[in-house]
Amino acid sequence: MTRNLKITARKADRKNCRVFGHVKYLNSQVDARILNLSPTGAALEMKGPLHAASGSKVRIEAENLGLLEGVIRWKHNGRVGIQFDVNSNARAQISSYFRFFHKEMRPVLAVRPLVRTATNVERTPHLATLKS
Repeated sequence: MTRNLKITARKADRKNCRVFGHVKYLNSQVDARILNLSPTGAALEMKGPLHAASGSKVRIEAENLGLLEGVIRWKHNGRVGIQFDVNSNARAQISSYFRFFHKEMRPVLAVRPLVRTATNVERTPHLATLKS
């Protein structure tokens, strides 16, 4: 991450994904979902509490990614931002994931009801027009 006018910016753009795995810190392990990913870091949604502070070294294990090591940069509301250790193995694993496994995902913000057209809906009489 670089700092410009005390604003932290990412070095690489992240792509949305949905990869399941787990995060290991010391002797604890927590299931997680990787929300977005780049060659330099990732944002994860934790399934349980992760008792690690910012700056702690963690390991991420996921089936499609393998084992990645990094440092926690931020934590907020069950989400964690991790900056990967810079080495050729991590870059190769992430590059391989994007080449063979990645499918573009859009974030799911809310569930909207389906909109139906009048031609596809059988209309039921309104209560005021029903005769007893």
